[in-house]
Parts: sequence; C-alpha cells; structure tokens
Amino acid sequence: MEYFDIRGGEEVAGEVVLSGNKNEALPVLAATLLTDEPVVLRNVPDIIDVRIMLEIMERIGVSIERPESHRLIICARGVTDSPLDRELCARIRTSFLFVGPLLSRWRRVEVPLPGGDIIGRRRLDTHFLGFTQLGALCEVGEEGYRFLSKGLRGSEIHLDEASVTGTENILMAAVCAEGRTIIHNAACEPHVQGLCSFLIAMGARIEGVGTNRLTIEGVPSLTGAEHTIGPDHIEAGSFIVLAAVTGGSLTVKDAAPHHLHTIRRIFQTVGIETRVEGQDIVVPPRQGMMVRKDLHNAVPRIDDGPWPSFPSDLMSIAIVAATRAEGTLLFFEKMFESRLYFVDRLIQMGAQIILCDPHRVVVSGPSALYGSTLESPDIRAGMALLIAAAAAQGRSRIHNIRQIDRGYERIDEKLRKIGITIDRCKLK
Repeated sequence: MEYFDIRGGEEVAGEVVLSGNKNEALPVLAATLLTDEPVVLRNVPDIIDVRIMLEIMERIGVSIERPESHRLIICARGVTDSPLDRELCARIRTSFLFVGPLLSRWRRVEVPLPGGDIIGRRRLDTHFLGFTQLGALCEVGEEGYRFLSKGLRGSEIHLDEASVTGTENILMAAVCAEGRTIIHNAACEPHVQGLCSFLIAMGARIEGVGTNRLTIEGVPSLTGAEHTIGPDHIEAGSFIVLAAVTGGSLTVKDAAPHHLHTIRRIFQTVGIETRVEGQDIVVPPRQGMMVRKDLHNAVPRIDDGPWPSFPSDLMSIAIVAATRAEGTLLFFEKMFESRLYFVDRLIQMGAQIILCDPHRVVVSGPSALYGSTLESPDIRAGMALLIAAAAAQGRSRIHNIRQIDRGYERIDEKLRKIGITIDRCKLK
C-alpha cells in the first residue's frame, strides 16, 4: 500500500496545468459505445477511474488504442452484450453510465451494483424514472439491475432532481430514440455540457446545452468524431485553495474561467482573491485570508447545490480554506450526508470545527494546523487533507491515497513542480 509523506509549511510557486475533467471523461467514454465508427478523444486524464472504465469496455469487445499520452482512439464496432464485469463495476460509480448507451444499442442490458465514494446515499431513482419514460422495463435485483426495451421512444421527462449522471444517462439513451425527448430540470454542469458537445459532434441533435431544459431529436445512428476533454474546474479550485493556504503565488493555466465564476466568488467569502489573465487564473501571494461577513455582521454560510451553485465536490476543500481564514463560517452540505465526516481529521490537525450534524459544520479560524497521520476517505476529502498537510507545520502521512489517485492525475508530481515536498512511499 502506498502513502504520501508531506512536509508542510512551504509556499507554492509557479504554474500548474490542469488535467482533463474526470467527470466529463467518464460519460464521454460510455458514449463512445453509441457508434460503430472510431472516436478520437484528447486530454483524457490518466486516473484510476478512467483506467477502470476502459478495462470494463475492453472486456465487452471495445477496441482501444493509446497512440500517445492522454489521447485515445476507441472503436466499439466489436462490442457485445456480454455482462459487465462485476468486480470492476463495484469499484466505480460511473459504471452505471453504460446503461444508456447499451440500452440504446442492444435494447437490453444487465449491470451490477455500481461502486464509488462512500459519501452518503447516492440515488439511482432519477435514472430509472428517465429510462421508464423512454419505454424501458427496469428490474431491480439484489446484485444488480436489468433493463429491457422494444425500442426507445422520445418523451417529456421531468427529473425529480438535477442529477448529473441521471441527466447524462438519459441523454445518451435518448439521442437515438425515436422522436423528441425533452428533459426538464436537467443538470447543466460543465461536464454535462462537454458530453453534449461530444454527442453533437457525433451527429446528435441537442438544443438547450448549458440550460436546465434539454431538447433531443432522435437520430437513427451516430458517427465517429473527435473531442477534447475540457479542463477540470474542481482541480482548478483545489489548486487555488492550495496556493492561498500556503501563502504562495500560482498561475492555473487554461482554466476556462467562464466555468469558475461562482467558485471564485465563494472563495472570496474566505478571503481568497484571484484574477483572470486570458484563460489563466492567477492567485496572488500571501493573502490576508479573512472571512467576509454578511450584512449586519452576520456569520456567512457556504452551501452547495446543482450548477451554477457551488459544487459539492469543492466543499471539503473550502472547509480547509476556512481553517486558515480569520473569522467564522457555516458550511451546509445539502447533497451528501456523509461527506463532512472527514472534518475529524482536520480537528486532529488542530482545526477549530464543530460538526453540528451530518450536513453542517462551523469553522472558526485561523488555526495553526500541525502535521499528522491521516487516512483519505474519498477523492475530494483526500485532496482536502493533502492541502491541509501542505499548509500545516511539520510532516504528515496520508494513507489510502488510491482514493486521491482516482480523481487527481499524478498529484504528487504536480505538487513537487510547484514547490511542495512530497514523496510517494510504500509501506514496508
């Protein structure tokens, strides 16, 4: 088992180049099953979740070439309706995204129970609602799910929540369904927009991209296409906070600033200022981080929600930022009831945090964090702990770093390039 050994108290400096958006790459990989023609994907992040997704695809007959780093040529001409590998599917939640494409292609699909981060209940009900309204029969079993169709037909679908993966799955099922599909209350995150752009490049007819109402006119088939995965706005937010809490100066290259308006505004609440230079985000050095109070000196609140609200995936990282800012903040995590439990590790490092209930924490700062031995519970909390360790005095050891590797590509190499002393070690 590997772990990170980090020496804290060092300022970052220089430039960092973002990897491709994990949450765009995974549904785009699933969508390649919708065509028999070759697809070229660029800027695909080399992370564990992507590797598992590709292995699942190869085991059902998909051809995958890797001519160069971060570039894939995928052809699903030889794909079969073989069962998806149960063990691999249990390791990632996005294995469930194969349902939409395979249901469209074969009119039947069986999938094992998906895995993923343990951050609370993660509903699949929205997917089932959409597939049912497209004309599929859905069966729930103890070890997985079965979907059958005599041919998908367009429908007007009102999602019960703006689920990202639900929107993506229904969208992939609808692009080749007969007739028109309208998805109300659709998710519109940057990665959903990226999937839409890829499907349109393949010949899909989709209107309303970037809004909560998607209109899809079904087409008989899709073609091959080329697509570049966009930059990861969650990774961008992670590096912005890392620079601020270490007092360093950092340029986040090609960060797609138009996707960061809300994130940058919320970071101002904890005293983090940034500026846009072209497509880059610049974090100035040695910021005096101070909580920006609401009117009448009220304690401000940071909460998450569907796009364009503040993303849940950055809540853990924003909490670390608050430990270094002067003042008090309330965090309200609305989406997942287990995401905030990681704060026990920050308290262990000297943070002043009150866990009010599974959804709310109060953070008072600034706290002089000190190094500790920690365990990464999930992707985003793992990165948050890594940032806290970089800001702390002394050395820290972070175990279960496979969780971080699932979503952040070669994070230790990126950190070393900007001045953090970090080693990837193996337990003897």
